[in-house]
Order: sequence, then C-alpha cells, then structure tokens
Amino acid sequence: MMLLVKVNRIMAPIMKLHLGDIVQLKKTHPCGSDQWEVIRLGNDIKARCTGCGRVMMMRRSRFVRLIRKHIAPVEEQVSES
Repeated sequence: MMLLVKVNRIMAPIMKLHLGDIVQLKKTHPCGSDQWEVIRLGNDIKARCTGCGRVMMMRRSRFVRLIRKHIAPVEEQVSES
C-alpha cells in the first residue's frame, strides 16, 4: 500500500512496511534470491535475505526505492477481549 506524503513541496510515496513482511527488491543478492524479510523498522530498515540469511541495514528512503513488490505482507492480528 502506498501513501503520498508532502515532503519539501513534493508528493513522495511512502510504503507501509511491517515486521515480518517479505519484499522483492530490484537487484538480486549474490546467493540468487531477491526476496528479503523485514526484521527492523525505523529510520533505518534491517532485512534478512530469504535465500542465505544474510542481514543488511539501510536508510528507509533507499530501501523503499529498491522495492519491486510486496510478496507476503503480514496480516494484522486482531486481539479479542
């Protein structure tokens, strides 16, 4: 899901990411996989390669630009009272 946010008078896309999401990046990892699991969110994003388990960390703005598509978004858990 993409949201548009006004940043410095320019409408910039913001992608909603959640812990555990699987995303496909534009470039493939040397192991041959292009799918990554999001394991940390914030200003920086940490992701783990689903092929070999390698962990990388980069700025959110750069990570969002590298995303080709959302493979498996985590479903929202509804707490029952």
